[in-house]
Amino acid sequence: MGDVYPFWIESDVLNQKLGGGFPRGSLVLIEGTSGSGKSITCQRICFGLLENDVSVTFISTQLTTKGFIFQMQALDYPIAKHLAGGRLLFIPVLPLTQETKPRSNFIQRLMAAKTLFDNDVIIIDTISSLISHSVDVKKTIDLVNFFKKTVSFGKTIILAMDTDMLDPDVANMFSSTSDAYLVLRKKLEMDDIRYTILVNKLAGSQTKVTQIIGFLIEYWSPAHSLEDQRLRILYYDMKNEAHYKR
Repeated sequence: MGDVYPFWIESDVLNQKLGGGFPRGSLVLIEGTSGSGKSITCQRICFGLLENDVSVTFISTQLTTKGFIFQMQALDYPIAKHLAGGRLLFIPVLPLTQETKPRSNFIQRLMAAKTLFDNDVIIIDTISSLISHSVDVKKTIDLVNFFKKTVSFGKTIILAMDTDMLDPDVANMFSSTSDAYLVLRKKLEMDDIRYTILVNKLAGSQTKVTQIIGFLIEYWSPAHSLEDQRLRILYYDMKNEAHYKR
């Protein structure tokens, strides 16, 4: 597997545009406002990692297990074999984040759950929802230090963050210490919702990285039937390439 965790799949070129995969032992931040494509990007990366024999823990504040499986099926990402085979550990925390009584101990509970960090890659979608009720400067520093210690053992941690939910100073702690920092945006253009991935940094990439990646999410049907519709993500270049080094 080398020095990176690849997430290549045949149906798109996201892995190639992001330098061949995320380096082993890196902290990756995927940042954006609500609806900017963070979750679908995490799901795409998750499936690609699994298809390349990388074990994944996926912690979701957005979906139940049933909802996650349905969403992945809609994207034509069959994950049942990975769940059954133990390569994917899916942890839904949606019921906890929706409780009327705020949870103030999420950070401590997260750091204490050692088994969540046994797999090669840990994806948290979204870290902002998980810690919004328990965050302060000291707890944020403790959490960032915990993540950095974890990645020092060769694990890679991918954090999706909703910039509307956290204080800018807290958000900056994550972005400044990350090894890879992607910012997602969306806009309406000619009746299409178009998304962009801005690569602010990606330390240790194997090949050149496309600095601005555009993508569309569209419906398609392999059987030309409305009952068999799927979602498809189309990626395309928008700007220059660069070689990011540690």
